[in-house]
Amino acid sequence: MPNEIRAFLERQNVIVDVEARCKREALSRLAAHASKQLELNETKLLDALIDREQLGTTAIGHGIALPHAKVEIGRLWGMLARLSRPVDFDALDDKPVDLLFLLLAPADATAEHLKALSRIARF
Repeated sequence: MPNEIRAFLERQNVIVDVEARCKREALSRLAAHASKQLELNETKLLDALIDREQLGTTAIGHGIALPHAKVEIGRLWGMLARLSRPVDFDALDDKPVDLLFLLLAPADATAEHLKALSRIARF
């Protein structure tokens, strides 16, 4: 399974000690890094991540969140981030989050996007 995740997670997209005081700031930090790597509009990316969070939290428990969005990119793209200190992410288990796996998928992706989220969650 880790080899499958490596297909869309590159070493330069694993970052640690990310400073954030809240969920929005954590998402903002992820959007800033991703937008630079993918040459995307940072504000639009952050808006997409926040819109997704408003549908329901992406925190899956045990300090882990899987924020994700569909954007104008050509393939699945991932980023793993560890926060310097946990933040409230509205997790179902009420535990703060310090490990985030951001998944971005092409706007027209359907099953591929869901399969990737499932692989990440199982891992």
